[in-house]
Amino acid sequence: MPGTFEPLPGGGAAVALDDVEISIIRSLAVQLLELIGPGPAEDAPEDPLAELFAEGPSEPPADPVLKRLFPDAYSDPEQSASSRDAEEQRAYSAEFRRYTENDLRAGKRDNALAVIRSLDALSAASAGEGGAVLKLSVEESQRWLSALNDLRLAIGSRLEITDDEDTDLLYRLPDDDPRKPMVMAYLWLGGLQETLVGTLMP
Repeated sequence: MPGTFEPLPGGGAAVALDDVEISIIRSLAVQLLELIGPGPAEDAPEDPLAELFAEGPSEPPADPVLKRLFPDAYSDPEQSASSRDAEEQRAYSAEFRRYTENDLRAGKRDNALAVIRSLDALSAASAGEGGAVLKLSVEESQRWLSALNDLRLAIGSRLEITDDEDTDLLYRLPDDDPRKPMVMAYLWLGGLQETLVGTLMP
């Protein structure tokens, strides 16, 4: 089981993680939370209708990682055949973003928090033992899967990975390349993600 998720009887998944692996995943999840930004203020009045109709941003994020996590819903206006097409696509994307990005951010935030909380509970239960087996329910597995995907998208954006050819080049980086630790994390998270998908397959 080390390094790979395996299915649990009755549903869910389990993976053995040592203290270093727990620390790495937790640190990355915290960084993702910081990048996504805080949710609504805790002292804000609870008004379901106001929350339902609250508008989000209409422009894509400037940060390339956030732009990857929250892409435009329609084609890139820069690649449109005409300026009119580009203008229409920009308007459609802005409208879609205005009413969906807040919910998307909340979902990604909740998934990252779920990862952090499960790792904190695991660390507390296995204090001094050098690691433990993380056991997830089906619902927790789905949250982890989404969070792992977001983490890989974020790291891939920082590494400027756009296709399979870029990924192939990562395997050939010399050990003294400053990107190497990030590359190793990217590949390792990919392995975790792939095996977790396998546990959710019927």
